[in-house]
Amino acid sequence: MPVLEIRELECFIALADELHFGRAGERLYVSQSRVSQLLRDLERRIGTRLVERSSRRVRLTPAGERFLAELRPAYVTLSATVDTARESARGVTGRLRIGFQGTADARLMGAIADFQERHPACVTEIVEVPFSDPFGAVRHGDVDTAIVLLPVDEPDLVLGPVFSREKQTVAVSVRHPFASRATLHATELTRTPLISATAPAPAYWRTAHAPPGVPAPEVRTLQEGLTLVAAERGAMLLCRPTAEYHGRRDVTFVPVEGLPDSVLGMVWREHGETERVREFARAVAAER
Repeated sequence: MPVLEIRELECFIALADELHFGRAGERLYVSQSRVSQLLRDLERRIGTRLVERSSRRVRLTPAGERFLAELRPAYVTLSATVDTARESARGVTGRLRIGFQGTADARLMGAIADFQERHPACVTEIVEVPFSDPFGAVRHGDVDTAIVLLPVDEPDLVLGPVFSREKQTVAVSVRHPFASRATLHATELTRTPLISATAPAPAYWRTAHAPPGVPAPEVRTLQEGLTLVAAERGAMLLCRPTAEYHGRRDVTFVPVEGLPDSVLGMVWREHGETERVREFARAVAAER
């Protein structure tokens, strides 16, 4: 059986992503001629053409497309395994990028502080995740893990510790009839436009945070939503800590009975679980 070289596989993946020999070489820090050589060696080992190259463009052959589809998840798993072994050997080091949606509340900050105390050689970065794209930053590798509002039903993401169950409030303008109420029941919201997130947030996620009813605007950020609330364009459901953090004089937050609690969960890519992510998950779970 021919022995496959990791560098050849890395070259093929880079070339499949870039569809340009020069850019693939820059990505791998090798010359364009070295990319061509590695590709030829790989094609010889496999016994078929994987890439078609003309004066105008580079594209994968049907065999190359099939090979890429099977190779990429296996390569990601192999890379993660090597990273995990390396981290275990030298302790948790490097950088952990943590995304959060809504508000980085006391529990999340407590988990970060605990993780940082136990792993001082690992630097943590905290990044806000867009309201309208709760899973994109994790999926695209902009963060290693994120704390997002549930529900999560994404086949390529792993749901870790679930925490911070909070009662929901509805944000309304100070001029809204609900503004003077001490509490509301969920059934009373069916006659009120509820502002929701726009795509790419999945439809099931948007529905969970703005049940269907009277048509209302869709927004990308919480600040956009609260601005529309203040302008009396609709109401917006928020958990209590987020409501308190984003408090403003022209908006009132009224507790709502009869709705499921707002819940946060930690997510990461299916093949992106590293020792850093596992250790942070333990810190999050300890804060529940």
